[in-house]
Amino acid sequence: MQGKNILIVGASSGIGHALAESLQAQGATLFTAGRTQPEGIQSTHMTWDITKTPAADALTQLPDTLHGVVYCPGTINLKPFQRLTLDDYRSDLEVNVLGAVATIHACYAAIKKSKGGSIVLFSTVAAKLGMGMHSSVSVAKSAVEGLTKSLAAELAPFNVRVNAVAPSLTDTPMAQFLLADDTKREAANKRHPLNRYGSPQDIAGMAAYLLTDQASWITGQIIGVDGGMGTLK
Repeated sequence: MQGKNILIVGASSGIGHALAESLQAQGATLFTAGRTQPEGIQSTHMTWDITKTPAADALTQLPDTLHGVVYCPGTINLKPFQRLTLDDYRSDLEVNVLGAVATIHACYAAIKKSKGGSIVLFSTVAAKLGMGMHSSVSVAKSAVEGLTKSLAAELAPFNVRVNAVAPSLTDTPMAQFLLADDTKREAANKRHPLNRYGSPQDIAGMAAYLLTDQASWITGQIIGVDGGMGTLK
């Protein structure tokens, strides 16, 4: 990753932070955006609350050329359908979809200049596998998958790739309420064919790979990193 400029939105914790650590170790030049600056990461940081500030007003320190753009923010809003309000759906769409769209809009010229760049978004296994109480997040992440494929087609003539990683339950701060005690953690392990829930490094490893030249013939793909949950019984 030497000589490559990579923007990570949401690098302060979880998968985004694990990815930033990995890319930093590989020599990438990092640009980060989010509400807080990621600890232990050397980057040009731009403070941005995606729900309050237009991307164009926040992402003001980007380089002329970007070789990678990664949008990590997400939500886990799990409720029975009858308890989910329209505002719940709007909020999930704003964070998961519109934030990604705004980021890519702000980076569009810079990523096209790379003539070989990579955009990485994040979906969820729940967009493929019907799961109770996931309707709002499933709607939002299904939209991310549609965005991934459409953008991949549009940017292919410029040799810019667009892919999404679709994790299952991963041990991040956002998911702590699902892994709050030994009983919940053991139950989460047993739901996965590989008998464990994911780590941030599991997901970040795939995202990092998609940013490299080794993945130069991969675009328009939704790649499950889910312990087998999306395809095995």
